[in-house]
Amino acid sequence: MNEAARKRALSLLDKRDYSRKMLIDKLTDKGVTAEDAAEVVDRLCAVGVVDDARYAALVVRHYSGRGYGERRIREELYHRGIGRELWDEALEEAGEPDSTVYRLLSARLRGSVSPEDMERARSYLLRRGFSREEVRGALERYASENEER
Repeated sequence: MNEAARKRALSLLDKRDYSRKMLIDKLTDKGVTAEDAAEVVDRLCAVGVVDDARYAALVVRHYSGRGYGERRIREELYHRGIGRELWDEALEEAGEPDSTVYRLLSARLRGSVSPEDMERARSYLLRRGFSREEVRGALERYASENEER
């Protein structure tokens, strides 16, 4: 194993977590050969220093905590090189999206029920990665609760 590549990988991991793919890409960007990078990262995976399942859970917690929906989180997992076989298990930690969607919607609209504001809020929630069904349910709930006032 290339000692310089190992040291560089450990130095990178000292600052933050990486997925297997991201760490290999980062090492090759820093001048480590693809073969050395793969060998070092495979060894780090074998001893548990690099763990894509743990990293996937971290990504899901981060993005769901920031109010993003499942579709957007799946895009992030793909972008970060996490295998699809790990996505569903990691996404179980995200919790129920209904309360998040409703909370974001309420903060966005602040009591307004105008069609223009509702449409802008709908688009906003869809861009954040929530499904059409989740958004529709939140909009209906919001409209019924705010028309009563």
